[in-house]
Amino acid sequence: MRQAKATIISNNEVIPRAYLIWLDSPQIASQAQPGQFVMVHCGEDTLLRRPLSIHQADRGKMALLLTIVGKGTHWLSQRKTGESVDILGPLGNSYSIYPDSKNLLLVAGGIGIAPFVFLAQKALKPGCSVTLLLGAQTKSQLYPKNPLPPEVKLITATEDGTTGKRGVVTDLLPDFISWADQVFACGPISMYQTMAAQNLVKTKPVQISLEVRMGCGLGVCYGCTIKTRSGLKQVCKDGPIFNLDDILWEELNFI
Repeated sequence: MRQAKATIISNNEVIPRAYLIWLDSPQIASQAQPGQFVMVHCGEDTLLRRPLSIHQADRGKMALLLTIVGKGTHWLSQRKTGESVDILGPLGNSYSIYPDSKNLLLVAGGIGIAPFVFLAQKALKPGCSVTLLLGAQTKSQLYPKNPLPPEVKLITATEDGTTGKRGVVTDLLPDFISWADQVFACGPISMYQTMAAQNLVKTKPVQISLEVRMGCGLGVCYGCTIKTRSGLKQVCKDGPIFNLDDILWEELNFI
């Protein structure tokens, strides 16, 4: 873990209210793994850092994908090329690809695509096959395909039916779950709760990225504590990656 000043290389709106920011940050990028996150200081008017998944990391550069949800992320979305931001990371654990896994199924709800470009790039190097299920409310809110490695098979769902299957991304799971050796998911808690209730999903190992509000990102404040089958866990320190069936979804609250 390092604290560093990272210089902005580019900042572009890729879908409405979602920005892809590339940073020159060799100290953090060289250590980052798919699923980890950073804590970003978002201006003098915000007291707490904001947690953001590492979208990509390569050759000393790192990308963050963020959606505007408040004052801090709005401030970050307005930063210009050449400006610097204060970043702490990489933090948390990472997705784990089992040695005997060949077929990987990624399930992303909306901005949940954030850690999956990085994960797909890593998975393809040892020769895994990767299928990405991507859902959004409408076509304009779907993350563009071009940043994804061309070997990734992309299947989409939109709630209004403007492209792909009409419905939510979990509606796609029955067609692909039997093919997968492992499932990786990132999205809203409601998506995970739906997956946890599906008997078909229970036949496969599923790793999820749990996105919650964090105070420190270091396991000091205990603000992101959750209940799991093995006791209390801190999302920032013990996660953000958990096994789907380890979380007590019916008791999900923050202590």
